[in-house]
Amino acid sequence: MPHIKNAFIRYRIIDRMIRNRYKSFPSKKEMREACEEALYGDAHGNHICDSTIEKDMFAMKMEHDAPIRYSKSKGGYYYEDPDFSINDIPLSEDELNSIKFALNTLQQFREVPFFQQFGSAIDKIVNRVSVESSTDDVHRFIQFESATSVQGSEFLPILIEAIRASKKVWFLYASFVKQEEKPRKVSPLLLKEYRNRWYLISYDALKKDIITFGLDRMKDVTITEDSAEVPVDFSAAQYFAHTIGITAYKGEPSLVRIEAGPIAARYIDSQPFHPSQKLRIENNKSIFEWNLLMSEEFIRNLLGFAGEIIVLAPESLRREIRDRVEAMYKNYQ
Repeated sequence: MPHIKNAFIRYRIIDRMIRNRYKSFPSKKEMREACEEALYGDAHGNHICDSTIEKDMFAMKMEHDAPIRYSKSKGGYYYEDPDFSINDIPLSEDELNSIKFALNTLQQFREVPFFQQFGSAIDKIVNRVSVESSTDDVHRFIQFESATSVQGSEFLPILIEAIRASKKVWFLYASFVKQEEKPRKVSPLLLKEYRNRWYLISYDALKKDIITFGLDRMKDVTITEDSAEVPVDFSAAQYFAHTIGITAYKGEPSLVRIEAGPIAARYIDSQPFHPSQKLRIENNKSIFEWNLLMSEEFIRNLLGFAGEIIVLAPESLRREIRDRVEAMYKNYQ
């Protein structure tokens, strides 16, 4: 079993290297060194030889239809189909068993504070692995949530490398509003996922402010030689402690109160918007409270319940919701 597990790991390392657009056409030697480093902690060739990598690529072609080709001019390997990924191939029983073992280990620590933030992710993996391992035709009668677009995720490795190396990054960026590409040079602080999109939280020295960028709107990301500038008071946990989504505003959080109708109350209570959420029953009415900084994501959550809720406080949020409802009404006159 161990050598089978190691082969699966090597396949995925080889796949990742072939798909790496920032260091394309990896050689056999480079793939061997990467596999040996991942499995044994060194790259001296004492555990894996070039012929092992050759056999791995042959197995990937035969067992997984991987379109691996060799480029003489580039001196390395590539996929004839640039969209191919071995990660899209269903897991084998051996792989499922390996994942189950790892998940069982993780579940022992579910109540440890450090691991609690990953609870939902662990549950999602456990459910999917359990279902897929019980039947081969699971996709005929069950659908798992998946992102319709993963554009920008290819920049994750280089951005992680920049954060670890404390280096600034340069890229072209087009906002949703103006749709004009402009060069940006910032200090990367944190990568955050929200609703199947990835975002870079960064510090802009020129603006002297923390700026958020969507990875799906980036182009030509490169690591510069300039050292990153990190605000001494920046804390990722505190920065997002009183907000929903990826938008965080400075200032003090406000007490938000809404009245929700019976059906809306059940939905909101079953899927809390934020950890600060509280439900109070006042005069037989469901009143929800949050301690939050106003964000676009929170406002859109409220608008999703339309006429089923009434914002009670603060007054600024009441005005914002009223203005948007009036604008919506004008669209249908």
